[in-house]
Amino acid sequence: MPVYTCTTVQSTLSAGVKAQLAAEVTRIHSMINHVPSTYVNVVFCELPQDAVFTDGQPAQPLLINGWVRTGHPEAQSSQLVAEVASAASRVTGIPAKRVLVVIQNSPAHLAIEGGRALPDPGEEEAWLREGAAEGSEVS
Repeated sequence: MPVYTCTTVQSTLSAGVKAQLAAEVTRIHSMINHVPSTYVNVVFCELPQDAVFTDGQPAQPLLINGWVRTGHPEAQSSQLVAEVASAASRVTGIPAKRVLVVIQNSPAHLAIEGGRALPDPGEEEAWLREGAAEGSEVS
């Protein structure tokens, strides 16, 4: 359900660091939003050295853009963004001043997974039961 896109300059993160960061983002999201880890998607996008700029200058930040369903309490969302940012710096070794994490949201019904509109937060179990009854596969 949630999607986190981690954008860096090519060769900034090793395969092992990517795996650690994906695991940590998944753990944090699952813990804070009370959803199974199987719901969390983490994608890495690497751009050429000359394709990322900060303040008009070539840069090597770590940009993490997360999408979640609208309806999570504000305190949870604030905790989520803070913990993902902290973990990103800790896991990657990239200084906190070069890490940007943005969490965006939209209503669940504006996203489809497994051929069905996503459930509102708190309605995941019923959604999964319904999908199982219909024979849908959910990742």
